[in-house]
Amino acid sequence: MYGFSEKIPLRGMLIMRVYRSGILIEEYREHNLIVNTARFQMARLIAGNTDGRHITHIAFGTSGTESAAADTAITGQYARPITGISFPENGKVQFDWELPVTENNGMAIREFGLLTADGTLFARRARTNPINKESDISIEGHWIITF
Repeated sequence: MYGFSEKIPLRGMLIMRVYRSGILIEEYREHNLIVNTARFQMARLIAGNTDGRHITHIAFGTSGTESAAADTAITGQYARPITGISFPENGKVQFDWELPVTENNGMAIREFGLLTADGTLFARRARTNPINKESDISIEGHWIITF
């Protein structure tokens, strides 16, 4: 062996704002779990197998079960395309997203996930208190992945 070990940390941060009738009612900022399937996607991506490997969607779901590295799906998933991508600093990528008042009404949202173009779960964050999505609730935010 080479006598040293280098690990590249991979972590994420979910930032969101919840609005009722256009008025901010909650701000949320928490680290998330990068799941094992993300490492599978990244390994293939850097090897040139790029089909479906990039992040394209945010998913909303109903499970409040704590995130685990082996997670592969979002329960009762409703997915929306990412609205923007930026690189706020070296080693970071930011995915902007939104859930307008006209979509996904009636769901008690307890989990969030980033999905790649082929539908693979990349990152997941669950919360204890649901966001009861109704026609006067909109959510917007950013998901930052740091390498």
